[in-house]
Amino acid sequence: MQLPEDYLTKAEDVADQVQRKGKHILPTVARFCLISTFFEDGLRMWFQWNEQREYMDMSWGCGWFLAMVFVLVNLIGQLGGCVMVLGRLKVDIACGVLFFIVVLQTFAYSILWDMQFLLRNLALIGALLLVLAESKVEGRSLFAGVPSLGENRPKNYLQLTGRVLLAFMFITLLRFEFSFLQIIQNIVGGILMVLVTIGYKTKLSALILVVMLTILNFYHNAWWAIPSYKPLRDFLKYDFFQTLSVIGGLLMIVSLGPGGVSMDEHKKKW
Repeated sequence: MQLPEDYLTKAEDVADQVQRKGKHILPTVARFCLISTFFEDGLRMWFQWNEQREYMDMSWGCGWFLAMVFVLVNLIGQLGGCVMVLGRLKVDIACGVLFFIVVLQTFAYSILWDMQFLLRNLALIGALLLVLAESKVEGRSLFAGVPSLGENRPKNYLQLTGRVLLAFMFITLLRFEFSFLQIIQNIVGGILMVLVTIGYKTKLSALILVVMLTILNFYHNAWWAIPSYKPLRDFLKYDFFQTLSVIGGLLMIVSLGPGGVSMDEHKKKW
């Protein structure tokens, strides 16, 4: 009879195999998922240029010129940042631009006062930090062929902060409904998110969350099934791509591991 520890070990082996076999493609898929919300929003600025400009002008009374500048900054910043992240060109600058866009939209759309949207934007920033961490090279040893004894501290702290901020996405998915499936989803998802945050069984927990969030995303945010004239379509589309970006952040964790500031890393030293 197999013990629970045996099943857990086998599950961890599966997660390690996914990471090893997908080491060349996982980072690319993760980056593609992560920038999807910026790419979609950049295209929205292009195809809804007049509507977006008029909305900003009406909301803030800033005049057509400043409203146009806002839309233009969002358009160029997001599409340009996406191209740079996918092409791995000046990733630190690209992440800085996309971070600026997130902060700008948080204030421009008054997201600061909407807790759900604010938490999702924080999760999006966490995903960006993981992309930035992936671009950081490991410290080199003074002696050829000998691993570096020092830690790449900026990368480790970026990974830690990214993991913590990603947890906010799951908080927005919690629904306090008295149904068996919803209660199980809240408990299991909450436990997995805590494990990812503290960096324990990190790759396995992140991989399960990727599967879980993907299923929930396609089920709850099926924007393609809503007629284009209904406002709900745009809301679900926005929600879908934001969740996809967080999934990209979790895939980056599967690819990179938890980093130096984690329980998994400290276990190796015990």
